[in-house]
Amino acid sequence: MIGSTRLQRVLYSFCLFISLNSFVLAQETIVTGKVTDAATGDPIPFVNVVFKGTSNGMTTDFDGKFRIRALAITPADSIVASYIGYKPRSKKIKRGITQVVNIQLEEDVTKLQEVVIKSGENPAFPIIRKVIDNKSINDKRKLSGYEHETYAKMEIDADNISEKLREKKIMRRIAQVLDSMDRIAGEDGKPILPLFITESVSKIYYRDNPSLKKEVISKSKINGVLGEDYSDLLAQMIGPSMQDYNFYTNWLNFGRKAFVSPIADGWRAYYDYELLDSAVLDGHFCYRLDFFPKSEQALAFTGTMWITKDEYAIKQIDATVGSTANINFIEKVKIQHEYTKVEGGAWLPVKSRVLIDVGEISANSAGLLAKFYVSNKNFVVNQPKPTSFFDRAIEKAEDANLEEEDKVWDSLRHEPLTTSEKNVYHMIDTIKNIPIVRSYVDILKLIINGYYKTGKVFIGPYLGAIAWNNHEGIRLQAGFKTNIKFSRKWVLGAQLAYGFHDQELKYQAFVKRILNRKQWTTFTLQSKYEITRVGFDEDFVTDFPLFKYASRWGRYDLSNYFHEYKAVFERELFKGFSQKVAVRQYDFIPTYPFEYHTSPADITSPTTNQFKTTEVFFESRYARDQVFLQNDNDRIGLESKRWPVFTVRYTHGFKSGLGDFTYDKIRVNVNKRMKMGPLGNGYINLTGEQIFGTVPNPLLGVHLGNQTRIYLPVSFNMLRFGEFASDRYASLQYRQNFEGLFLNNIPLIQKLKWRWLATANVLVGTLSRANQEAVTNPSGENQYKTFALDPAKPYLEVGYGVENIFKFLRVDFVHRLNYLEIPDSRNFGVFFSVQIQL
Repeated sequence: MIGSTRLQRVLYSFCLFISLNSFVLAQETIVTGKVTDAATGDPIPFVNVVFKGTSNGMTTDFDGKFRIRALAITPADSIVASYIGYKPRSKKIKRGITQVVNIQLEEDVTKLQEVVIKSGENPAFPIIRKVIDNKSINDKRKLSGYEHETYAKMEIDADNISEKLREKKIMRRIAQVLDSMDRIAGEDGKPILPLFITESVSKIYYRDNPSLKKEVISKSKINGVLGEDYSDLLAQMIGPSMQDYNFYTNWLNFGRKAFVSPIADGWRAYYDYELLDSAVLDGHFCYRLDFFPKSEQALAFTGTMWITKDEYAIKQIDATVGSTANINFIEKVKIQHEYTKVEGGAWLPVKSRVLIDVGEISANSAGLLAKFYVSNKNFVVNQPKPTSFFDRAIEKAEDANLEEEDKVWDSLRHEPLTTSEKNVYHMIDTIKNIPIVRSYVDILKLIINGYYKTGKVFIGPYLGAIAWNNHEGIRLQAGFKTNIKFSRKWVLGAQLAYGFHDQELKYQAFVKRILNRKQWTTFTLQSKYEITRVGFDEDFVTDFPLFKYASRWGRYDLSNYFHEYKAVFERELFKGFSQKVAVRQYDFIPTYPFEYHTSPADITSPTTNQFKTTEVFFESRYARDQVFLQNDNDRIGLESKRWPVFTVRYTHGFKSGLGDFTYDKIRVNVNKRMKMGPLGNGYINLTGEQIFGTVPNPLLGVHLGNQTRIYLPVSFNMLRFGEFASDRYASLQYRQNFEGLFLNNIPLIQKLKWRWLATANVLVGTLSRANQEAVTNPSGENQYKTFALDPAKPYLEVGYGVENIFKFLRVDFVHRLNYLEIPDSRNFGVFFSVQIQL
């Protein structure tokens, strides 16, 4: 019995030992969490998260989330997170329990990683070649059409708020808000100040052949410190249809910049690659490839992409352009996509994030963060809508901005808002209601718009408030126009100006009726009395307000007063094609010695120095891929991306009681931006015109000159105003922006990010003898004479310059190559312009 008892005890102890060890072995350490950027609060995909000292771990998903597990006996007491472009970070954990550990990573602002390739071919290269070979199969553009539901969320924040900036009066007033901002960036992230947030639910449509795209916004929620004046416009400009970055194209457009894709056809010239890992993502076996630009200042990406083994398609990609690239104001651009395969074989993005980090302009300013998130679902492919469906690129439902209850938005969102995102709405409401903030916002609006808004009226424009020239002396001007609060259908406006030397009161008044906002249609009546320079056509300089008002300064040699009465009807007939019809009556009252024959074809007829004319013109404009946005009661056209813009105008002058001449004019204009990859961008402007009839030279094609110091790309900058006129001519104006192509290779200039440019203007014209003899010059002085071009001798001017000086300034050096025998002609000029570009 004693032996038996002893045996039982031994067996019992052994079983207890086995049980305890089994219990310990059964215990697990489970860690879940999210990895985010410490500066922005955004999730980081593809981060390696492992138990310290082991290879046990995983990579974070598209939303930065991870879940790793290990037996409790694993000796690791920390987890480590690491990813390209960020500093590795470890965090303590407790063994044997389930816990949540969130990690914030700081950007590693060091030089690009060097890729060391041993003898033999880089193993990443065969994979990249397969990706290139299969681009036409995997690219969504292979589909005849697609559509999907989209939820978009956009947020703009101020970041990098320095202590000096915090001490300023405006910042002290919002210090309470600033002090609580750690909730937005994360527990140990940097504080950010929310300025604008918008959410939208829409349907995106695309068709191929012709390539057309449309966004129909059904619901929109907007809040920002600028108030309602610019929020809707901003939401249109940065909406999901504007954030479509397709890596299957060779170049990705960002503003006027073109970034080379890591799977571009010429990939070996721009990138180095590393094959690092493989994993199964959503049932697809994928290769992990990291990519790095060969040149730090190249417009190329650094990042990671996962390539499917079977289709050689991009499953996920995280691509970043850093501050070393030659981009203005931008510290970082990050684009993240997660793709899914749809019917038809193409891969479409289901989730996208874009982050744009705008650096501080000075030590006492703050930076900006623009963050975009887009989620797509319910794809329909190869059922394209008819071309007529795409008449408007962006369409908004009438009730899209109606306030909805939170539970309605909860049902519309593809994913719920985080706690910090919910706080953004409240913080923006608090900030924009602080009086000093409202004052600064009003000043900012004045700078952006040129007008000061008060209630239902805009006061301005401020650029034209004061000027000086030799005819008017000091000129003061004031004006107004109504805004959308006054009416969505009617716009009224007026301006008054007075010159203290000529003691003339000038005026302008107009009324515009918006007949249709969907298919933009307007009717405008206008009356004006003004002074202008001969050959100064406001239609040419509408997009250059700085030049327009600069031309009011200085010496007026060839100028005239005029009364003008005009009626204009304009309508967009279909997408990209608009028609304008106008009737105009005006008179010409010269301020310089000028006479013409009352019967221009008869040089023996009497002469006089004033005339009047009545004309009607028909103008057709076609811009195939131009996108238009609506802001208040204005329509804003964005730059055409691929196709040229064609404009044709026919003008007929009537001889009647209100007009002294019969004539006809036909003018054709074509302009286009040409993307040239590493060579930058080329801009070409072609114009041709024919005038039929004998008329005084102010009614001819008077070529736009420039006697200001402001460079104008649509003028001949070395000509005087009114120096040449033609009744038949053709002109070419070209400029090439080389970006950083040449100056990036000069060490000292490289850091300044200056950019080289070149320009060339060519003008060929003729002037019939009848039109030359129609006008006399009573004074005989050349400064009051308009000359004719030699048909066999084109006028030429070439230029070169540097832009991006202090990020804003451009300097052009222009040489006039011929017609230098004309008195007072200039053979060289230096011009300046201010521009904001990336």
